Amino acid sequence: MRSSASRSALALIASVGLAVVGCTPAVSPYAQSQQWREGHFENPPEWPHRTGVKDVLKWRLQPRPPSHVRPFVAPYQPNDGQRLRANAGGPERSVTFIGHASVLLQAGGVSMLTDPVFSDDVGGLFRRAAPPGVALRDLPPIDLVVISHNHRDHLDEESVRALGPSVHYVVPLGLGAWFRARGLTRVTELDWWQSTVVEGRAGRATVTLVPAQHWSQRAATDRNQSLWGGYVIDAGGERVFFAGDTGYPAAFAEVGRRFPGIELAILPIGAYAPRWFMHPQHMAPEETAQAFRDLGARILLPVHWATFRLSDEPMDEPPKLLYQAMGTLANRILFLPIGGSWFSGGPAPSVGPAGHAGR
Repeated sequence: MRSSASRSALALIASVGLAVVGCTPAVSPYAQSQQWREGHFENPPEWPHRTGVKDVLKWRLQPRPPSHVRPFVAPYQPNDGQRLRANAGGPERSVTFIGHASVLLQAGGVSMLTDPVFSDDVGGLFRRAAPPGVALRDLPPIDLVVISHNHRDHLDEESVRALGPSVHYVVPLGLGAWFRARGLTRVTELDWWQSTVVEGRAGRATVTLVPAQHWSQRAATDRNQSLWGGYVIDAGGERVFFAGDTGYPAAFAEVGRRFPGIELAILPIGAYAPRWFMHPQHMAPEETAQAFRDLGARILLPVHWATFRLSDEPMDEPPKLLYQAMGTLANRILFLPIGGSWFSGGPAPSVGPAGHAGR
């Protein structure tokens, strides 16, 4: 009988997948993309490269540090969504932390979700530390969903099916067919630096896919068959950046040059340990702080923590390290508990490694 560590490793490899060589069409529909090379998408060669399957085994079979499993209580604030539903199509700008990389944004009469994941677990491997900050049934009508990449903790089939076909989905190249096969036909695929305009119920948003330093895979045969990226979203006179999953340096400085005046940067701070394995694909908090400076943004909302135990760092460590790394800019951090909302024009958020802004 296999040990639990071996079973976990095998399950993770099944999720990460072993590349399977298939037939490549003579002319790919993605041949015009600079990221499409030799039958799959790739990061620019000058960026750090992702570790391989042997490194996955090395990491998953080594003993976990004691701090990895110490008890953790996720910061959680119940949110019945009443004010958010009342604001659907309304004038208030709001941001709500649903959990992990899922954020509800309202601006310019458009209600938007980033990487919506409402399931109790992802891939049968990771269970939530806290319920979604707002239940699916309590959301306002959603106009727009942006998907950063095809990993199960960012693209959750159960959640997008529940959101339904009336939503406009904006996705990286290669993901459109996955949505259309599930009856979700309002989908737009973008390459890096491409933009689209999405009409909402009471407004519009301009959405641009920007580079991220990551990868994609859902099954054994689709490794890097779809692109990955972050988003710049312009709506109601406000500019928001959502990074998705990414390592550093990616293209943060270039995004800041091309899109000045970012009001809110939604940046990941978790799943960074061990660094020898995670650094090409996930930022550590000090890198998140530098990315925020590169972007020239005004407010930083840290995400990708407190929801799923994905890696080796203690789950309460990321916000503490971020606060230290931000230095004199620590007052720019918007720490939201899962379920917490902040409405622009309302009281300034409290800050600190344990500070959380409420509704």
